[in-house]
Amino acid sequence: MKTPTFTRNFFFSALACVVIALSVAGCSDDEKPVAAKSAPAAVAHNPFDHSHDTPVTDIQKHKFEHDFADQCVQRELKNSTNIEFDKMRYATPCMCIAKYLMKDLTADEAQLFLGEHKNAQSLVIKYENAAYHCLQQNAHPKGPDFTRVPQTN
Repeated sequence: MKTPTFTRNFFFSALACVVIALSVAGCSDDEKPVAAKSAPAAVAHNPFDHSHDTPVTDIQKHKFEHDFADQCVQRELKNSTNIEFDKMRYATPCMCIAKYLMKDLTADEAQLFLGEHKNAQSLVIKYENAAYHCLQQNAHPKGPDFTRVPQTN
């Protein structure tokens, strides 16, 4: 097996690289950058900005809450066999989800849902979070206990 030998050329090239790297990293500009003085431009509408600058009225929130809960119940009743029983069963979690969504409802989301009858993508994401939150509050039925060993006679 051949052992590597470090030649004088390799040593000088490595030393030169280290010197260049340290000198480039050590350079800095002590002057502060001068900001270009211009008149403040008008703030353009950013469709990705979901700030709460336009408040949602209480009437819109109340209407959203009940409309969303009704839509949720109707969606769950599509495949139901016992509609009356399931309607009462789904009313509570759907209202919980609607109240959870209403807490940070934006004006754009309310307008899309109430006015155009569409669901915004942000509303869909919030819905999944709200459904997880509301459905975790219910006590789950006790599952089978596989730790017990059956006795044989």
